Parts: sequence; structure tokens; C-alpha cells
Amino acid sequence: MSIRVLIAEDHQIVRQGLKALLVREGFQVVGEAADGQEAVKLAESNQPDAIVLDVSMPVLNGLEAVRELGRSCPKTKAVLLTRYDGDQYVLAALRAGAKGYVLKSQAAIDLVQAIRDVCNGGVYLSPGVSRAVVDAFLSRSEMTEERLTARERQVLQLVAEGKTTKEVATILGISVKTAESHRTRVMQKLDIHATAGLVRYAIRSGLIEP
Repeated sequence: MSIRVLIAEDHQIVRQGLKALLVREGFQVVGEAADGQEAVKLAESNQPDAIVLDVSMPVLNGLEAVRELGRSCPKTKAVLLTRYDGDQYVLAALRAGAKGYVLKSQAAIDLVQAIRDVCNGGVYLSPGVSRAVVDAFLSRSEMTEERLTARERQVLQLVAEGKTTKEVATILGISVKTAESHRTRVMQKLDIHATAGLVRYAIRSGLIEP
């Protein structure tokens, strides 16, 4: 039986290319999503064997989507596809629950191998990923606690994308007052006092693309 895969990528032309590649390699593509929120919903309804997610996506980024999937679709193996090769991004991905981390600069066959490996119970990291990152993850020696809650990270991403407090409330299904409260706590925790600072932090954290 072929491996059932869901694709989450906000650029349509890239998404189409990924689908063509995976179908050619014998995978069954059961759905396509343009943002992390849509990816989680499709995964919950389709329960794929694996999901390939871009890290930088609107509404809900790949890392947060992986965290959500860990709760709602624990059997689905997540493979992150990204251009970020920094140690902090790889550690964040592993901490979120990703089983694969593939750099966009690598050959297409790496993604194919990653999907097969994670569906066989393994973990796949692109050749360019430092071994020290893996050791740090396994030992937990260099992993720090997240300063923000999952909801606060969602609010941070949406604010950094330029959404108003009212728009944030609508997207997340919360009241405007609650959205404003989350935003205030984010700024307090990060010691950031202007929206521009939140945008810079979100870019450095890989929540949005520059």
C-alpha cells in the first residue's frame, strides 16, 4: 500500500511541483493546504501517514502546525521543508515533534527518502544539519524553555503578518479583548514595546519570512 501524504505549502507552484514529485515516486497525495491552519484541518479529516510542511506559512506556521498535529494526529509523521539551516531552527523543529527536516537546497530525492524514513519509524535530517544539533536534542542539554505559549506564538505570528487585533480575534475565534490581552503578554514577555520589534523577532524566530 502506498504512503498517504498531505502537502502544506503556501506557494502554489511549489506545491504543484511537490505533488508531481511525490506522485511520480509512488506516494498517494491525499490533500494540499496553503497555510498551517488548513493543513491541520485536512490532516484531522484525512489522517495521512505523513505530512510535508513548509516552515514559513501564513496564519499558522509549520512549527505550530506540527505541535497541533502532535495532539490531533499523533500517528501522522511530520516532515518540515525549509530554507533555514540554523541550529536553532532544527532544534525548534525537533522540539515541536517533527520527524524529518529537509533543506530546500538539497536534492528532491532527499525529501522522498525523508518521508520513507519517518514512516518506517526513523528520523531524517538533511546532510547539511550539524551532528551537534542532534546530540543537543538527544541530551536536551542546550534546549531552553519556550517563553511564549502556543496561543501567544500564534498571536505573534499574525501581528507580525500585519493583522489588526480584530483580525487576529476573528482568525483565532477569540474575543478582541482576549486577543489584545495575548498581544500585551507577548510584548511583556519579550520586552518588546512596538510592532516593528515584534516583526523583527518573528523573522529571527522563523515565524515569518523577511
